[in-house]
Amino acid sequence: MPPAADTTASSRTEARPQTERPPATRGTRVGWLFAVAIAVAAFNLRPVVTSLGPLLDQVRADLGMNPTLAGLLTAVPSLCFALFGFAAPGMARKAGPIAVITAGMGAITAGVLARSFAGGTAVFLLLTALALAGVAVSNVLIPVVIKRYFPEKVGPMIGLYSMSLSAGTALAAAVTVPLTSSLGGDWRVGLGVWAALGALALLLWLPVMLSRRERGDKAGGTTTVRLPITRSRTAWAMACFFGLQATGAYVVMGWLPKIFQDSGVSESASGVLLAITMAIGVPVSFVLPNLAARRGDQRLFVVVLAACGIAGYTGLALAPASASWAWAVLVGLSNCAFPLVLTMIGLRARTAGGVAQLSAFAQGVGYLISIPGPILIGRLYQATGEWYLPLGFLALLLVPQMLFGLRAAMARHIEDEAVHPAAVPVKN
Repeated sequence: MPPAADTTASSRTEARPQTERPPATRGTRVGWLFAVAIAVAAFNLRPVVTSLGPLLDQVRADLGMNPTLAGLLTAVPSLCFALFGFAAPGMARKAGPIAVITAGMGAITAGVLARSFAGGTAVFLLLTALALAGVAVSNVLIPVVIKRYFPEKVGPMIGLYSMSLSAGTALAAAVTVPLTSSLGGDWRVGLGVWAALGALALLLWLPVMLSRRERGDKAGGTTTVRLPITRSRTAWAMACFFGLQATGAYVVMGWLPKIFQDSGVSESASGVLLAITMAIGVPVSFVLPNLAARRGDQRLFVVVLAACGIAGYTGLALAPASASWAWAVLVGLSNCAFPLVLTMIGLRARTAGGVAQLSAFAQGVGYLISIPGPILIGRLYQATGEWYLPLGFLALLLVPQMLFGLRAAMARHIEDEAVHPAAVPVKN
């Protein structure tokens, strides 16, 4: 009898998340509103960064910002994503993920709008960090919300989320300069106008929050096994691979327009080239994960993407204006290491709990690793006044990125490497 009783209790425990799951959203007005809210929120997760790059020279001149501080500005996203990304699950457990995302949309709106009135570099950096804090928690929790409220449409909703995020990234890079020009040429207006989209997202999420009335995110008392993940060489390789690819991505988002402008490319054209770099990831992000998941390991893709980056940075250093679109495409392909590493995180663990722990470790440590890169790039540019050394450094970073990626791409599982003497139940 005890085994039967245990089985019954276990069944109740396992079923609890199902019974506590909020009502299905399909076929309801709230469901459609929820889907639109997710898409608009995703659209807001990158313009905070990519709208700034094409106008960085104007911002620097007006605020008296030297290149080193501009490099710090390009490092702020990684710092915020690491710190607030770690904090997001705890915040969701207390207030519920929808409430945290709603607050995140408010932080994005307030930060983007207020920084357009900043009178100095320090205030501008702090308000940018406020907006990025909203981006960070939303980045982490929107997929959680999709799994909870769209359990039968996870694939389409994740696709909607990814497409909207990529579209926001590319559009902000492409239209910020012409939009600024059409509104009078003031960078403050050109950056501040993006707060309107944040306000729209906030208006959509407020009724969603009120309709759901969440009271935290305790996951029904389910448990997972805590792995001593720091003992796994694959986990460390994944974190380093993630960190190095994030370094390149945020340097590109922050500095690529400036690189093109210094070679004689116009501000408007440099924004379009950044948009090309971002947009190339939209189709590749759909194709690459499927191809990578079909193979036992993903080392071939690691090498190909690193080679694209080396070729792109070399072209930018030697002839940035002569084949600018080609260098933009190659650098964009190199940045597709991001969907690749997300795919590998899912393949390198046997269980869902293992995937969650590996994802938190790889992204948290990875974003911390990426922080010094953009600052160093700004310092190298300030010291030399040219882009040869900074671009050479970025190309050189692709070598350890490839080496760590080759180790992370091997067909192994962290559970086999993280030896643990006892299972420790952890409430999610």
